[in-house]
Amino acid sequence: MTTKTNRSSPADMQVNTSQRLVSLDALRGFDMFWIIGGEHLIHALAELTGWPVMIWLSAQMHHTVWNGCTFYDMIFPLFLFISGVSLPYSLGKKMGLSGVDYAYQLPATVKRQILKANLRRMLILVFLGMVVNGLFKFNGYENTRFASVLGRIGIAWFFAGLIHLHFSLRKQLVWFFVILTGYWLAMSFIPVPGFGAGDMSMEGSLESYIDRLLLPGRLHSKVHDPEGILSTIPAVATGLLGIFTGVFVRSKTFDPLKSVYFMLMAALALMVAGLLWDGIFPINKRLWTSSFVLFVGGWSLAFFAVFYLIIDVAGWKRWTFPFILIGTNSILIYLAVEGMIGFDHTAQFFLGGLIRLVPDRFEELLKIVSVILVELLGLYFLYKNKIFLKV
Repeated sequence: MTTKTNRSSPADMQVNTSQRLVSLDALRGFDMFWIIGGEHLIHALAELTGWPVMIWLSAQMHHTVWNGCTFYDMIFPLFLFISGVSLPYSLGKKMGLSGVDYAYQLPATVKRQILKANLRRMLILVFLGMVVNGLFKFNGYENTRFASVLGRIGIAWFFAGLIHLHFSLRKQLVWFFVILTGYWLAMSFIPVPGFGAGDMSMEGSLESYIDRLLLPGRLHSKVHDPEGILSTIPAVATGLLGIFTGVFVRSKTFDPLKSVYFMLMAALALMVAGLLWDGIFPINKRLWTSSFVLFVGGWSLAFFAVFYLIIDVAGWKRWTFPFILIGTNSILIYLAVEGMIGFDHTAQFFLGGLIRLVPDRFEELLKIVSVILVELLGLYFLYKNKIFLKV
């Protein structure tokens, strides 16, 4: 990664949106940082300092039990949103589209080629998700969990891309609203045996009932799976929100600062819409409710707008390097921390002796820092040698 300057004056703020956005890799890395050790770092700092702000941040590093939303609930949909933003750029790079061209205008033969590649990516992500769930432990079909985070990303991204390839922007917006409205109506008015219609509990919701009825193998929570069948449909809308954002930024309709302004206003509108819908369809990550899509979609758009402003518009890039290391190999580091590599043992092997020399109250914090350092060193080695896991 080369940076011509670390800072640009407002008059010089121009973005070449035909190239890869540095802010996308940085935001993806920021998002994954909390998965690979950031959450434990916050917990340790809260325990060590006892500061109210750290205690509040620590509480944000847990999933909400059911209804509601914390920062940690936003990590998964933010990643899916980022995948959506990157799609118009990857298509433009592969197909030579300019900022004002649209994917649905591509020839049918080209679309089939793209869909074949996207289908391959989806199937690989579904498979890798099952590997993370313990596929190779061979615990039997009934004990295998087929639904997964990576699987949902692959499926939702594929169908969002399918809509993007075959419909105009106006029709894509129609799809977006139909998906969210249709999911709300289904969850609210289709009765579940023994519970009736409109039950939004873990056991009584339509989403959970369909998972128990149709999803093979083991469910994450016995009666419910947060990455289940029905709730993957509104996740497609999350991917579409990212695609809309990517198309908007890449089109260069407005100058960069005005684009940031419009994105922040749209983000605020999405958050407000989600909060209003929350009154009748609760914000709930496990059900991936329509209100959750809007509320967290607003936050995702706001995060992207801020990163885009600071990094791609203002040119402040040097601070992003640790996040770039994570973001450019995000799937690989996710697979690694989910059990494929024991970073804690590696960190203990190299730094355990030094950690034992410090006072006991700092030991947990330094253990976490050492794990993150080992992860970043490994990612740096891969980055310098241009080794990236591309799916």
